[in-house]
Amino acid sequence: MTIHIPGLIAIILFYVLIVAVGIWASRKTKSGGNTTETEEVMLAGRNIGLIIGIFTMTATWVGGAYINGTAEMIMRSGLLSCQAPVGYALSLVFGGLFFANRMRTQGYVTMLDPFQIKFGERMGGLLFIPALLGEVFWTGAILAALGSTLSVIMELPTQPAIIVSACVALFYTLIGGLYSVAYTDVVQLFCIFFGLWISVPFAMTHPAVSNIAVNATENWIYPIPVNEIPTYFDSFLLLTFGGIPWQVYFQRVLSSKTAMKAQVLSYIAAIGCIIMATPAALLGIVAASTDWNKTDWTGGYPVPDKDLPLILPMTLQYLCPPVITFLGLGALSAAVMSSADSSILSAASMFARNIYRSVFRHVASEREIIWVMRAAIFGVTALALAMALCVKSIYVLWYLCADLVYVILFPQLLCVIYIKKSNTYGSLAGYIFGLFIRIAGGEMAIGLPALFKFPLYDEETGMQGFPYKTLAMLVTLLTLVVVSYLTAYLFETGKLPRRFDIFMCIVNIPDEQMVLASRESVDEHIKFGLYGKENGKVNPALKFSNEDLVSGAGVVSDESLPGEKKSLKLQ
Repeated sequence: MTIHIPGLIAIILFYVLIVAVGIWASRKTKSGGNTTETEEVMLAGRNIGLIIGIFTMTATWVGGAYINGTAEMIMRSGLLSCQAPVGYALSLVFGGLFFANRMRTQGYVTMLDPFQIKFGERMGGLLFIPALLGEVFWTGAILAALGSTLSVIMELPTQPAIIVSACVALFYTLIGGLYSVAYTDVVQLFCIFFGLWISVPFAMTHPAVSNIAVNATENWIYPIPVNEIPTYFDSFLLLTFGGIPWQVYFQRVLSSKTAMKAQVLSYIAAIGCIIMATPAALLGIVAASTDWNKTDWTGGYPVPDKDLPLILPMTLQYLCPPVITFLGLGALSAAVMSSADSSILSAASMFARNIYRSVFRHVASEREIIWVMRAAIFGVTALALAMALCVKSIYVLWYLCADLVYVILFPQLLCVIYIKKSNTYGSLAGYIFGLFIRIAGGEMAIGLPALFKFPLYDEETGMQGFPYKTLAMLVTLLTLVVVSYLTAYLFETGKLPRRFDIFMCIVNIPDEQMVLASRESVDEHIKFGLYGKENGKVNPALKFSNEDLVSGAGVVSDESLPGEKKSLKLQ
């Protein structure tokens, strides 16, 4: 196997540049200010401006799987079947419209904070599982995309390429937190834009490529079969609404200086995602219009299914001059870095704050949380590496990473923000029933047979023709709402004795409304407001002002406080 030395040197120089920018940006973490140490690392001190926010949000979504998967799907099934770029762009629009302002205004640190406030710490911990799997699948997909690229263009072994790239992203994420991630994203986004666009004219003018406008309906514009229309819209809804409840998204929202800027960066980043997907789509169209027998490709024509995930690096390798090929390789490497670092930091942040601190160790100090987060970065990276080394199709893994998020987390997020009476009983019931329906529908991509054969089920292929993923999401949503209202009615009217309120979220409430685990966390709660309870339930709308608080440890129990803001115990 011959390794292309110039290309290897180019990749090494690119990685050195990224690490250098990451180290430079990490110095900003020490700037301090009015934020806690965890906010400095996890949210860059809530000091990300609009321009940097737009760049880092766009670069986070435009990952290696986004770029490679777009070209792969156009080559495999045509332009109309390539839904992910439009679906994820719309997810940013809807996220900005309905969630960004509310989440940033409340001053949360992670996406799981509102779940743990309203549904309890352990239920929040349970919701961490699909959030973690989503981030791991996403990171695994983009690392696999880079491994396939390097193996085709530079003839490097896939596994070492994936491991080295993951280690580089891990290093600067570890030392600088969100500051390093955000500023390296700016560099990486420029590399993606320049490297891909400069490749397009060279690929289109290769002698083996026919005019893309000629025979377009035979090469890259295929109609959607009538029997696939239900699953087509099922997948589109999954990408659109399953692209919202991600910590990697809300980390950018919550790090914005203001709620308005959080919304604006969501809208502009949606446009950026479409712009960045355009060259990848054009390269996929070029690949579909190429007679590969007239190139140096020796894998056969038509291109076998097993090689379709490699179609973008193949296009760069066989249809572009060597210099342009390596520029395109730099673009793909940048795409991987820009998403891998973000997902790793997001999953580690949720674990440190919402699992370690909230569930297992309430008295953990700020410094301890930071060290736990750093340890979690290693764990998340290891899981993503294992996934990347086992992946078969980049696009399939790209879909799977949004699957559980769509079915479980989206309806939970919708209810925790908009349904006032949602409670722990509804959340748990929705989680169980929605997950059951999704698993029962099967998943051929991972060899999971269908337990339920919904209408339009294909016995030969084992594929569901019914939009069962959206059905599972609706089951989660309806179950959560119905069970929440039903349990609230039964307990509040006394039809069920209060001793049966085992989750202590409706009537069987402890004396204290909120226990602050340590004096170190008091400042954080003073800054963003302490949550009170209404009718025995935590209500984010009720917040203690600074005047409501008593200096030092003690109990606030003043009948003159507004609403039910009383019985606050500080320890």
